[in-house]
Amino acid sequence: MVDDIVRPPIGVITGGVDFSNLFIPLNGEHYESLAVTRQAGAPTVNIGLFINNVISFLIVAFVLFMAIKAMNQLRRKQEEEPQTEPPPSREVQLLEEIRDALVKR
Repeated sequence: MVDDIVRPPIGVITGGVDFSNLFIPLNGEHYESLAVTRQAGAPTVNIGLFINNVISFLIVAFVLFMAIKAMNQLRRKQEEEPQTEPPPSREVQLLEEIRDALVKR
């Protein structure tokens, strides 16, 4: 749900901002991308991947919060509705009349 429904509109709103190539190489050299840095075996602090993971977590947490909130509202709505019993069948009514007649004797 999050990947297919929630993230595409957020990507359109933010203009497709991608933080995955935001990193700090710890050896002091400059690299074009994170993939090149990893191929070179240089140690890095991957700030962009961390930011992407935090954003993903917040999106998933918000979607779960909204889903649980909706489920709780539905449950409360069902509890508030009075549970009416269906009227007794004709057979039950006849049996009750017979019982009442026998009690009177």
